[in-house]
Amino acid sequence: MKTALDIFRANLARVRALHALHLNFSGLVAPIIDLSDLLRAEIVLVVSALDHFVHELARVGMMEIWRGARSATPAYLRFSISLNIATRLTGQSGVEGHLETEIRTRHGYLSFQQPDDIADAIRLFSSVELWKAVGGRLGEDPQDIKAQLKLIVARRNKIAHEADIDPSYPGQRWPIARKDAEDALAFVEKIGATIFELVV
Repeated sequence: MKTALDIFRANLARVRALHALHLNFSGLVAPIIDLSDLLRAEIVLVVSALDHFVHELARVGMMEIWRGARSATPAYLRFSISLNIATRLTGQSGVEGHLETEIRTRHGYLSFQQPDDIADAIRLFSSVELWKAVGGRLGEDPQDIKAQLKLIVARRNKIAHEADIDPSYPGQRWPIARKDAEDALAFVEKIGATIFELVV
């Protein structure tokens, strides 16, 4: 599991590096040059880092159950696999590799960005009531935490799927401030670290 956290932190470090570019270029170029797309890229990468982190946690956690290092959860026991993989799992060699590939394949079509989807992924290997536990650990209302994450993901979706265009003003992008990117990074980093502490 520590590797998943290390990768998460490395992905967030990439966001910080992009933010440093924004800060440095902002002081060097004329105000007429729009650097706001660097901030938009940060929002996309922050959500991507969280999504990838949850994918990794779920895969590693499920493999730990398979190896007997964790207790099976009801969601783990309901996880469906193809008959092709089921046949391979009865073989003598490469069993773990086949299962790990199947988990990656099944999860490859899913995104773990929205709070409910993240909780579903965590249930595949942990019985923790995720958002209640995160709220308790942080001393915050779980509903507020989920709402803030939904706002960040919604902004990411506007950027990634709608070119961040405000439909009320065609051709105009939604405004974005440096603080928007900084707050998203800080929040996602805090949430990811808390999730890790709860499930490790």
